[in-house]
Amino acid sequence: MFSFMPCAAGCGRAAISGDTLCAVHSADSRAATQRIGEYISRHRIIKDLCAQGLKFENLNFSGRMFYGCSFAYSAFSSCVFSGAVMRMCFFEFSSFNYCDFSKGDLQFLSFAGSAINDCTFEGSELVHNNYCGTVIVNSNFNNTNLYNSRFVSSEIARSDFNNCNLKHTNFINANKENVSFKSSNSAEAIFEMEDME
Repeated sequence: MFSFMPCAAGCGRAAISGDTLCAVHSADSRAATQRIGEYISRHRIIKDLCAQGLKFENLNFSGRMFYGCSFAYSAFSSCVFSGAVMRMCFFEFSSFNYCDFSKGDLQFLSFAGSAINDCTFEGSELVHNNYCGTVIVNSNFNNTNLYNSRFVSSEIARSDFNNCNLKHTNFINANKENVSFKSSNSAEAIFEMEDME
């Protein structure tokens, strides 16, 4: 797991799987995106895939199982991840617009520093995930299990967390505007440092 190769250009970034260069130094990152998309569509189980810095649009990742993959610094637009299983995957500093993660089993993931806009995670297992420093707008987390996930220093606006398990979910220093926690166990969440005592 996490056996990513360094970019041959010596920039310190990870090379895209199946290539010697990262997305920045790739001669054709669109071709790399297409190749990675086709690989995912042909395989149900995807392990140790590095797709950092690529731009995915209108792709269907639903029902796939991802283990130890990195999509950090990537962009996703109108992509479908419904019913996906993910473990120990990285999406740091990525952007998500109009994406569907509903009914997923997504555990031990990092979305730190990402932008999530008009996305749904409804009905998902979102256990031990890192959303620290994310900007979340117009998104739906209804009916999710967010046990022990972290939204520290995130910006959350016009989003719903209704009927969620928020036990040990950390919202310290999160700015929340028009956020609903209706029917969730918000008393078991951590909103202030005092809640950790």
